[in-house]
Amino acid sequence: MPIKPWRATCIQMDSRVASNAESREEAWAIIENNLARAIEKIEIACSSAEPPKLVVLPEFAFQGPPRATPVSVWIDRACAEIPGPITDRLAAVARTYEIFIAGNHFEVDPRWPDRYFNSSFLLDPKGEVILRYRRINTASWTSPHDILDNYREAYGEDGIFPVVETELGRLAIFPCGEVSVPELSRVFMLRGAEVLLHPSNEPVSARADAAKLCRAAENMCYLISTNVSGSIGFSDADRGGHSQIVDFNGTYLAFETSDAESNAASAMIDIEALQAARRDTGMGNALLRSRFDMYRDYFAKANFYPVNALADGAFETYGELTPIHDQAVANLTKAGVIR
Repeated sequence: MPIKPWRATCIQMDSRVASNAESREEAWAIIENNLARAIEKIEIACSSAEPPKLVVLPEFAFQGPPRATPVSVWIDRACAEIPGPITDRLAAVARTYEIFIAGNHFEVDPRWPDRYFNSSFLLDPKGEVILRYRRINTASWTSPHDILDNYREAYGEDGIFPVVETELGRLAIFPCGEVSVPELSRVFMLRGAEVLLHPSNEPVSARADAAKLCRAAENMCYLISTNVSGSIGFSDADRGGHSQIVDFNGTYLAFETSDAESNAASAMIDIEALQAARRDTGMGNALLRSRFDMYRDYFAKANFYPVNALADGAFETYGELTPIHDQAVANLTKAGVIR
């Protein structure tokens, strides 16, 4: 079926941090306030002369990061399931405006009640959760890689690297610093992704902006990246901003230069143009001449961050992860990557 061009909009917004709360009630008052602000800004975007078909909210938009909050306290105080109370509120907005809503929040899974995940999600116009990705590359909270055997048994590869087919094209989602992990976007492309959704909460930097251009161009995907406005959740001094939409040639379609609340980063997404470019046999096709056979053995031998490192039990504070990080350094040293 043909896919007509459609509009994507980044909802760059402030977020209060729930980790400062001293009770569950206080934390959820902050979360509800952040939710209300997000909904208000989505409604403003959808009431404009050029309403979006898809909006992307920032990473940590609702809870903020846990900072140094112990795991069990953060789970009790601020985490939620997906679907759950946060996505349910957004689902009503998706149905009202018949739009897709992408976002991110800290999630608890009944299968592992003593852990939480940094989870990104996508709601369709019916308000249904059609995509959920749990951050893999992290040293701050549980990753599917930390419990890989059990996780794969529960969710399979589709649950680890999910890509969803929609009326807008094939979509994937991942948060923040994972844009600097080229293998992740590469796998999503290999699984058919045409649009990479990127909720983020990061200080503005040339490195982050360069990574976004690279991930879009090298995989011939659109990238829709929304950052938090104002100060980022980890630091009151570092500022957010630079929400942006990049096309499959690595060209900016929209770029919010300020760190203020804004929905100005908005652009049309042309999936049929992307599909035609991927079929082209000219020099502009970055995928056509990819020689993956040349690199396979190197990746097969790379064994750095320990897999299943948290399979036997969760951690409570970040300091408990030190032995795992030390093992990763030792593995990198043994392989000759560092010295």
